[in-house]
Amino acid sequence: MADIVSVAESRRAESVGREIVVQGWVRTRRDSKAGFSFIELNDGSCFGNVQIIAEASLPNYESEIKRLAPGACASVAGLVKASPGKGQATEIQAASIVVHGLADAEAYPLQKKGHSFEFLRTIAHLRPRTNTFGAVARVRNRVCNSIHQYFQEQGFIYVHTPIITTSDCEGAGAMFQVTSLDPAKNAEGGKGIDFSNDFFGRPAFLTVSGQLEAETFACALSKTYTFGPTFRAENSNTPRHLAEFWMIEPEVAFCDLWGDMDLAEGLLKRIFRDVLEHCPEDMEFFNQRIDKTVIETLRHIIDSEFLRVSYSDAVEILQKSGRKFEFPTAWGNDLQSEHERFLTEEHFRRPVILYDYPRQIKPFYMRVNDDGRTVRAMDVLVPKVGEIIGGSQREERLELLEQRMKEQGLDPAHYWWYLDLRRFGAVPHSGFGLGLERVIQFITGMANIRDVIPFPRSPGNAEF
Repeated sequence: MADIVSVAESRRAESVGREIVVQGWVRTRRDSKAGFSFIELNDGSCFGNVQIIAEASLPNYESEIKRLAPGACASVAGLVKASPGKGQATEIQAASIVVHGLADAEAYPLQKKGHSFEFLRTIAHLRPRTNTFGAVARVRNRVCNSIHQYFQEQGFIYVHTPIITTSDCEGAGAMFQVTSLDPAKNAEGGKGIDFSNDFFGRPAFLTVSGQLEAETFACALSKTYTFGPTFRAENSNTPRHLAEFWMIEPEVAFCDLWGDMDLAEGLLKRIFRDVLEHCPEDMEFFNQRIDKTVIETLRHIIDSEFLRVSYSDAVEILQKSGRKFEFPTAWGNDLQSEHERFLTEEHFRRPVILYDYPRQIKPFYMRVNDDGRTVRAMDVLVPKVGEIIGGSQREERLELLEQRMKEQGLDPAHYWWYLDLRRFGAVPHSGFGLGLERVIQFITGMANIRDVIPFPRSPGNAEF
């Protein structure tokens, strides 16, 4: 009995001589006057298609095979042969073809080539069948696999933190509210909703980060990480923002800021190495069609030692650069993308990790330095995007943590469980956050972040 194999396996030279079955979707079909058809089949396992030779002698040749058009689905049984054609090692001589589903060539949205990415977002259910979005999906899968392997190999525990929360990790306030109440029926005299009658008995939101909950497990299991969806209710339509996205957030006990930097550098290098090794066809496509520098950029980062530079030194470099920036630089201001890119692309020409930021521009949970003016924060900067990872050593001193909360207008009573970690066996610990879509956008060179997530959620868009 013939083995069912992937298109990727059928395209390997070592498969020549095997009787196999491949299953997938038709990309093209062209008929020869000599009495046979060439069919290009793809199942998503790799970038390239496998060529099928379908002879007119097949019993369903006229009734079904000659009706195959892009989008149709079929199973092909046959012999793998060495291909005389250029750019392909094998082809399959079909012994039988089972047509599972035809596609109307006139109605199929992907019949024509050259569709814009904007149009393809309107048919997100079909865009994985295109070269670009199939490649994005495989790279995304490889990145996720690499992330889990990186942490698992170092003894980290994978923790599932809640999607529904009553605390705001960032203090930003841009959160989606979760309620089972009908706001129109529960507002009393214009005073708003009485959340004591709500499902959770208090206001609840979709999480912006799993960090605080991950810290609770790090303070018991030492090394943990989260990897899940997070949400921001910012009304932003930029190519770099999503309302729903995935975050990787490790938390490590007995780890200072320098150990945090090493962990972040190691993670990025592992991801980039694995993508180049395991997705060569996909990366070559992105390098040719999307951004001709993506492979070179990834190799440069892999081969570079990430430079550690203090925020104060970075501000001084920017001020002395002679460059006129859109946003002026001054100590105490947050750095913008133009500043970060200047540092990593032009001044240092390699990845940079900035550290020790002013306390007033960073969240309450970051450890205050002895100078009282700065906190143990760090941002990893890479070419083209600037910041790709943000993290810090966490504040483990109870009194200072309570003080920082009050500085930022947060009620410590709402974070009683987080403060308990400092009351009962406080431990120095650190962590960071890496946005999955941001790193995939960087790897592939895709210009819009909505094109590196299967079903983008943004203002006015929740169709699928």
